Order: sequence, then structure tokens, then C-alpha cells
Amino acid sequence: VQLQASGGGLVQPWGSLRLSCAASGIAISNNLMAWYRQRPGTQRELVAQITASNNPIYSFSANGRFTVSRDNAKNAVYLQMNSLKPEDTAVYYCYCRSTGVNYWGQGTQVTVSS
Repeated sequence: VQLQASGGGLVQPWGSLRLSCAASGIAISNNLMAWYRQRPGTQRELVAQITASNNPIYSFSANGRFTVSRDNAKNAVYLQMNSLKPEDTAVYYCYCRSTGVNYWGQGTQVTVSS
């Protein structure tokens, strides 16, 4: 199983980025997918998750600014991030939970700075 995250980069405050996670070795359609992040000096935290039935849940900091979506036909999940703030700077990880097993992607760096 591989989760390949992409789309990170350097963006100015109030800018936008769209992260993508391409899954291989597993069909995401029946599984919970999520995005986590790890800010410098902190523990990994949940940003957003989307269930197999396409119900999203957001962290307090992401709610209203980020949108998680999935495309089962492409076996991919996305995170649209708007109104980015410097405190959103982190490594963002794609996550899949399948039959009780946790899978993690390699992470993509997002830096919000002027």
C-alpha cells in the first residue's frame, strides 16, 4: 500500500493550496481517508477526514477554510486549503484506515509565509 501525497509548497498568507493523495495497492472506496499534519515541535494532529460514505469531519482550525474530498474512481483524496495562515505551516500526511490497519503517506510540506 502506498499513499503518495503531493501539492505542498510555499504560499503567502491568505493563499490557497490543493493537496492530493494518490493511493495504490488498496481501493479507498470502502475506507476512511484523512489528512493529518505535524507542525514543528508538535504531535501529529487530525486536519480532516472523510468516511467511506463521503461524510467529512474537520478539526476546529480547518473548519470553514479546508475542504476534504475523495474520488474513488481515481483512488485519490484531496484537501483544498483556503485562507491559509502561518500556523498552517506543517508537513501534511495522507492517511487510510482499512480493516483496522493504519496506512500513512510520506508527507508533503506546506509553508505559509510572506
